[in-house]
Amino acid sequence: MAFYDFEGIEKKWQEKWEKENNFHGEDFSEKPKYYMLVMFPYPSGKLHMGHVRNYSIGDVIARFKRMQGYNVLHPIGFDAFGLPAENAAIKHGIPPKDWTISNMAEMEDQLKRLGFSYDWQREVKTCMPEYYKWTQWMFLQMYKNGLAYKKKSFVNWCPSCETVLANEQVVNGECERCGTPVGKKNLEQWYFKITDYAERLLNDIDRLKGWPDKVKIMQENWIGKSTGALIDFKIEGREDKITVFTTRPDTVFGVTYIVLAPEHPLVQEISKGTEYEKQVTEFVNKMQFVNEVTRTSSDLEKEGVFTGAYAINPANGERIPILTANYVLLDYGTGAVMAVPAHDERDFDFAKKYNLPIKVVINPEGENLNPNTMTNAYTEDGIMCNSKRFDGMKNREAYNKIIDYLKEKGAGDYKVNYRLRDWLISRQRYWGAPIPIVYCDHCGEVPVPEEQLPVLLPEDVVFTGKGESPLTTSESFMNTTCPKCGGRATREKDTMDTFVCSSWYFLRYTDATNQNKAFDFEKAKYWMDVDQYVGGVEHAILHLLYSRFFTKALYDFKISPVDEPFKNLLTQGMVLKDGAKMSKSKGNIVSPEEIIKEYGADTARLFIMFAAPPERDLEWSDQGVEGCFRFLNRVWRLVDELKDRCKTTSTIDLQQLSKDDKEMRRILHSVVKKVTEDITERFNFNTAISATMELVNALYQYKEKEDAKDEILKEAAEKLILILAPFVPHITEELWEMIGKTGSVHQQMWPTYDVEALKQDEIEIVVQINGKLRGKILVSPNASQEEILLTAKNDEKIKQSLEGKQIVKEIVVPGKIVNIVVK
Repeated sequence: MAFYDFEGIEKKWQEKWEKENNFHGEDFSEKPKYYMLVMFPYPSGKLHMGHVRNYSIGDVIARFKRMQGYNVLHPIGFDAFGLPAENAAIKHGIPPKDWTISNMAEMEDQLKRLGFSYDWQREVKTCMPEYYKWTQWMFLQMYKNGLAYKKKSFVNWCPSCETVLANEQVVNGECERCGTPVGKKNLEQWYFKITDYAERLLNDIDRLKGWPDKVKIMQENWIGKSTGALIDFKIEGREDKITVFTTRPDTVFGVTYIVLAPEHPLVQEISKGTEYEKQVTEFVNKMQFVNEVTRTSSDLEKEGVFTGAYAINPANGERIPILTANYVLLDYGTGAVMAVPAHDERDFDFAKKYNLPIKVVINPEGENLNPNTMTNAYTEDGIMCNSKRFDGMKNREAYNKIIDYLKEKGAGDYKVNYRLRDWLISRQRYWGAPIPIVYCDHCGEVPVPEEQLPVLLPEDVVFTGKGESPLTTSESFMNTTCPKCGGRATREKDTMDTFVCSSWYFLRYTDATNQNKAFDFEKAKYWMDVDQYVGGVEHAILHLLYSRFFTKALYDFKISPVDEPFKNLLTQGMVLKDGAKMSKSKGNIVSPEEIIKEYGADTARLFIMFAAPPERDLEWSDQGVEGCFRFLNRVWRLVDELKDRCKTTSTIDLQQLSKDDKEMRRILHSVVKKVTEDITERFNFNTAISATMELVNALYQYKEKEDAKDEILKEAAEKLILILAPFVPHITEELWEMIGKTGSVHQQMWPTYDVEALKQDEIEIVVQINGKLRGKILVSPNASQEEILLTAKNDEKIKQSLEGKQIVKEIVVPGKIVNIVVK
């Protein structure tokens, strides 16, 4: 018997696939198209089991769709810019480009060894000039259409390293490099105006029928639409005013103080020269070292200080103090809140702590609240009080009337607000796409002309981990000429957020080698939208939302043929070991390379598909891997035994089938039906594989029967290999060849099932007496209730159980059960 040499088999077929370019998606084919996309990896140098799971799911779907007759686009690439490459440059003195290219080469090799059917001709690498030229071009389209702009905002700042830090470089409020507490610095930075698309992004969520509900809800919450009013509070003794957004304009008469975010530009202005200036400055400086997550936590102890200034409540003319507090953020709303402690829990707690006034303006029906005895805020609906002309109205009734009243006074208006903030794309780092803007003393801010793209990353930079962006260390990069006047100019020193690169890569795949355009409109029109996208739920908000925004903007610019990128989305679960996510720190990592070396790529793929449904977390099991390896060996031995019998030229004579023949064919065709439905309708790969295992067991039993027919064994072996092919592509290629077939198994049509073969001559029915199992009978599937009952009563075991007893009731559920009640 031939030995299952998985190493030799896998190498043989991988080389053949690469040589023959078997998996190229053909532009404008007459076949129906199917765009199967997995989220591309960051080139860290090693694949982990999460990658293997993600890409195995995608590959099963791609191979299955090809066998169903689709023209499949199944590309791969690398999201290759980012911070780790820069950290490697600082730590090891390796240029980011060299580190990244080396890692990409290693990961390409691993992806090929796992047998993924990618169209390698379409590979994209976001760090290469031929890609980031078009990322820069995308920036210019945003700029030209008013969606890219520059403004000042706060960034994480390490005073020791004298550098800006990304959020992921701040660990427990400290710089991950040196351990110094991280503060904030106000820098001019570039933004994309995603807020212009907030309403469309929100409304079009209803179109995403093939997305998980949890992802859609996460996006809705992130966009965070709320309706209310903008209200202006004049600052006493100044021309300035404080504008607040509120969803509770009905409580405006109960405002007893205003709170500004510590970063609000007015805070230090209005406290200047007052006796409170020193404590305000100290508080503002202290808040620079507290991150936003901490400041928005429900467990946060609320702290604040008086600024020394007062505002005037436009509703009633009352003079109210202005404070600054840790729980208000500059980037949420207007960075200012009107505090109504009687009707907001957070304001109530703060007012109690600092002995600030509490004024009731909504009472429960039939009750008058006393602010001095209240133990918590009243946040329900009720009857207006202390609100002048609105007293006695229901607060819901007064809601719009109060906005109209403020509008008449020129102090307010209706407003729809979004939690969504504009997308900050500036990164003070080297390893990213340079922002194509220059600054000229004469012309000011000037975009780089499209014909001068790409703005190449310089290689004469110094990585110290200190100071501004490493780009500033390259004189050859920073010093340039103005495209408008030809005078001296300097380049923008920031690079783009890597999310910009990944917000349009799915469009580049449709025309990956085009040197004259980001992609051809007609090719994108043929392939887009992506039929199935597979990736982790951790990308539910940023990447998926940014990609939707980008696609809509490009659609408006008449560059993209679609305004939504992904028709269907599958978010796979994590791979766990010992109940926890695999990580170096936990010491529970399982290397894909080790599994491939010991058991082969097909075993790794089979286990990862068999162990759990795709959307659920998967618990790693060494025994499970060994079990999958044993199963493949069983399949190998089975087909090896049957290979000569599979060469029969006889066809199945349906009139000459024995009971065993019919049962074997029934099992075979029911498994083909189940596997087809499980993949097509639900991506339930685990149950599809389980059904295939049952088929293998049945085949082992059938082949031992003296009258087992070669024609049926041949049919079963062929269909078994075909339905296993998407899951375990190497062994099935070899087995297909072993039984004398020509051409790749992956270029065969997906097997069909015979509806007639699914019918049973006899079915088994359980017989109970007083609810207890007493026997089983075989009857025709078409037997009437009377025939079923008669067969049950004539069964010897049942006869004995009924002897001497009086039948009270007879219940027959056709096809399932007979229950006889006796006494």
